[in-house]
Amino acid sequence: MIYIILCLILCGVVFYKSTIYKRHRRSLWNKHVAITGGSSGIGKAFAILAAKEGAHVTLLARNVDRLEEARNEIKQNTVTQDQIISKVPVDVSCPEAVENNLLEIEETIGPVYMLVNCAGFAVCGKLEDLSERDIKALVDVNLMGTIYAIRAVLPKFKKRREGIIVMTSSAVGLMGMFGYSVYSACKFALRGLAESLVMELKPYNVTVTLALPPDTDTPGFENENKSKPKETKLMSESGGLYKPEVVAKQLLEDALKGNFFSYVGLESFILTTLCVGMTSVNSVLELLLQICLLGPLRLIGTYYIKNFEKIVAKCFSENHVQEK
Repeated sequence: MIYIILCLILCGVVFYKSTIYKRHRRSLWNKHVAITGGSSGIGKAFAILAAKEGAHVTLLARNVDRLEEARNEIKQNTVTQDQIISKVPVDVSCPEAVENNLLEIEETIGPVYMLVNCAGFAVCGKLEDLSERDIKALVDVNLMGTIYAIRAVLPKFKKRREGIIVMTSSAVGLMGMFGYSVYSACKFALRGLAESLVMELKPYNVTVTLALPPDTDTPGFENENKSKPKETKLMSESGGLYKPEVVAKQLLEDALKGNFFSYVGLESFILTTLCVGMTSVNSVLELLLQICLLGPLRLIGTYYIKNFEKIVAKCFSENHVQEK
């Protein structure tokens, strides 16, 4: 019991880790930040923060109207007259379009210093209910779209020996959940991609940050709710709903400090610690805390899983009664 209490105290300490140790924070002043999916949600919120940091910002997304609206909003948040805020209509699932557009903006605006991959969407439902079209679109945008964009900038990042890559995964990129089968698979894949790239890029002074946002109040989340099964909605309610500005602010800080994981909220901290696996360590203190916390947090994680299983069982029983 004493051990558990001490570990929970340490849990609180590490949750507010920014008060314990500080890592060097890089500057975005006069740097070029390219953001896929930057016309709304977390991507747009991140773009606004980058503009306030003095960065040139390029938004890449499919919706032309929303791109223009986002560009105008971001321009209002610039801090110098020299900042360039540009927009590029592009489908990230098309490798040629992604590569050509990223090459063009580097030639016209300047080298990309930070690539933020926020393009993505979710279609919920049981696996057998998803169409082949939905499955292909989920993989093409959430996984392949991220790979194509990163592949396009990597050679120049390596040549310049600097750069920051951000990938937006999800809380369900660490834990599978009812109704998220294909979406979760794509987000899990980003975890493997990120870990591999950390090893590949460390000698080149290029860092990788994996964002693990919980449910966030964005247009994409609103659309996602339209296809959510009852079980998924009940599970999601336990984690709360965050503002994109909150998620983006933490993501910016983590990316500029070179942290591998970026998360918000105590539940996300618990999940990230439980799934730390073979990721690189930011500090000795962080390693010691993970060693102390993994056991107790496994108990907490089991509690959540059992509750989720109860939700599934209850909904199954209710559906079975209705069918009769």
